[in-house]
Amino acid sequence: MFGLGNPGEKYEKTRHNAGFLVIDAFAKRHRIEVKQYRYESLLGRVKIKEREVLLVKPLTYMNLAGVAIKQILHSCRIGVEDILVINDDADLELGRIKISRKGGDAGHLGVRSVIEALGSRDFPRLRVGIGRPDEGISLREYVLEEFTPEEWEVMQKVFPRAAEAVETIILEGIERAMSSFN
Repeated sequence: MFGLGNPGEKYEKTRHNAGFLVIDAFAKRHRIEVKQYRYESLLGRVKIKEREVLLVKPLTYMNLAGVAIKQILHSCRIGVEDILVINDDADLELGRIKISRKGGDAGHLGVRSVIEALGSRDFPRLRVGIGRPDEGISLREYVLEEFTPEEWEVMQKVFPRAAEAVETIILEGIERAMSSFN
């Protein structure tokens, strides 16, 4: 599973780092660390009911995430259909999660990078709603801002729920996860 975000303390609690924050929640749930550096990414591994799961936080910055993901898929011989990309989504209301089998980039430059690098739109996604910016604030500026304290309080419940959705995808399949979490 690949969480999209930007590396560094400056971006740690920003809206654009929702993918990283879900990876962190999943890692916490399974008591593992995501800190091995390889393929321009931080990696963690866990076995869940005989299934090997690779947790990835690409460090290439959001708009080049596809570069790291392509390296990992090629080196580890993972099929596009066997990945899950987790990203923020300004078109979803704050705190909502949505799972889909495939799709376009919906204007998300990180997802666009993945699609271009893999040459495919046919990979599952889990999108985390961050809501739209207020009038007068650009989307680019909005996604790079930290969550407000009120938003952060909401998201502290969302990240573990998203991690639970990921686990459901792994153990019971995407259809079950979509019917339970969308």
